[in-house]
Amino acid sequence: MPSRLAAEFLGTGVLVFGGCGAAIFSAKVLASSTINMGIGFLGVALAFGLTVMVMVYAVGHISGGHFNPAVTFGAALAGRIEWKAVPAYVITQVLGASVAGLALFAIATGKHGFDPVASGFASNGYGYRSPDGYSMLSALLIEIILTAVFLYVILGSTDERAPKGFAGIAIGLSLTLIHLVSIPITNTSVNPARSLGVAWFAGPDALGQVWLFILAPLLGAAIAGLSYQLLFPPPLVEKAVEDLHIEEGHTEAKRVEATSAE
Repeated sequence: MPSRLAAEFLGTGVLVFGGCGAAIFSAKVLASSTINMGIGFLGVALAFGLTVMVMVYAVGHISGGHFNPAVTFGAALAGRIEWKAVPAYVITQVLGASVAGLALFAIATGKHGFDPVASGFASNGYGYRSPDGYSMLSALLIEIILTAVFLYVILGSTDERAPKGFAGIAIGLSLTLIHLVSIPITNTSVNPARSLGVAWFAGPDALGQVWLFILAPLLGAAIAGLSYQLLFPPPLVEKAVEDLHIEEGHTEAKRVEATSAE
């Protein structure tokens, strides 16, 4: 367990540092540059996708590569991780994200005039804190839907029936796609640890809205975690059900045969 938690701490920290760091430092045109060096939405989306991909390959084999309380929750519901490990995973992920947020804060405030509250500090929001003014309902729906999609990709790509060695690529690209869709709406969470990690430093308004970015991802993860086994049952379950139907059919045939003989 210590190694698993160390992997989750490191992976979540790198995810927040890389993804949120790209949003804080590199998304906009640099004021000191005469050319457009800003990476924009696409660059930030790639930053999040690349960080989760590289950390899945770096330490995913140790801890499962969750780096996200919603992923841990959904994985537990799907039977992919023991429930007794969930609290430790979640606490560790939030700690890793918060340490990364603190590091970003220390670096960002080294620039004269930088205001983490005014800049938003890569935090998530809705209404007046949404990048493009989307409502609380819009934020709730997009975060639930996209977290569910994210969990389906994770559970599917790590299924024993899936091709081996490609899960990290699928997971990283799916997170990139998720950011391309939802950055204008909420600045993209789908990860309560990521949201909390920077909200601590983005002012009371950010903390006042962070509840949605805890609740919605957990709801989305629950949808995927509970439905995955029903939608895509393991081969052994499918075979057991098929054998049961065959046995029931034989039993019924014997009963009919016996009735006819009488």
